[in-house]
Amino acid sequence: MSENRDEFVMQMKDELCQMDLELTDCQIEQFYQYYKCLIHWNKMMNLTAITEMREVVTKHFIDSLALKKAVEDIEHVSYTLIDVGTGAGFPGIPLKIAFPELEVTLLDSLNKRVKFLDELIAHIELRGIRAVHGRAEDYARENVSRETFDLCVSRAVANISTLAEYCMPFVKPGGYFVSYKSGRIEEELNGGKGAIKKLSGEIEKIISFELPNSDERSLIKIKKISNINKKYPRRSGLPSKEPLK
Repeated sequence: MSENRDEFVMQMKDELCQMDLELTDCQIEQFYQYYKCLIHWNKMMNLTAITEMREVVTKHFIDSLALKKAVEDIEHVSYTLIDVGTGAGFPGIPLKIAFPELEVTLLDSLNKRVKFLDELIAHIELRGIRAVHGRAEDYARENVSRETFDLCVSRAVANISTLAEYCMPFVKPGGYFVSYKSGRIEEELNGGKGAIKKLSGEIEKIISFELPNSDERSLIKIKKISNINKKYPRRSGLPSKEPLK
């Protein structure tokens, strides 16, 4: 196991350097404990199809931290951030480990995943982070969470029109929704511009880059211009079945 740890640490340091990031040994150890917990729990429930150590580092951990490319001052500002459809904690937990000043909420619709997240948070001793069980359509209607976050992020697999309806209601005016995307996104973006405008959003920047393994990634940075119409998000299921145009 020490060989695994050494290999893990070397890869993390190398790929962090390639992404212009630097973490302490303690932070890298937290990532290693995260990896071990993920693999252990994945034997009991389906958290991720990616389990090989090198792939977890690149495709989950380093990919999650790429938010720094879109939010350049994330290391120095105590932003409030919500991760919608967090699953096994990506990107929210890697962001919290790397940028401890963040106040993070992890939202997922499956209670057993939330139990995993609670155990993980306790195991790697994170503070200022919580996991919440709920659907985005419902949680975004609650006054304590509606239009209260500086940042909303999501790596969920859905088109940008659907994701924007799930995520923009959480963002305060002047804040940002950042969507993680892979592959070519031009057609999807063209189809989503109408929805983004209806949701009081404006695409500020698209950051395209390669992960250390050469996979193509993009971050779509959408600014919240004003308060959103109270009819959004629509009732459960509609954002994915009938995306806004």
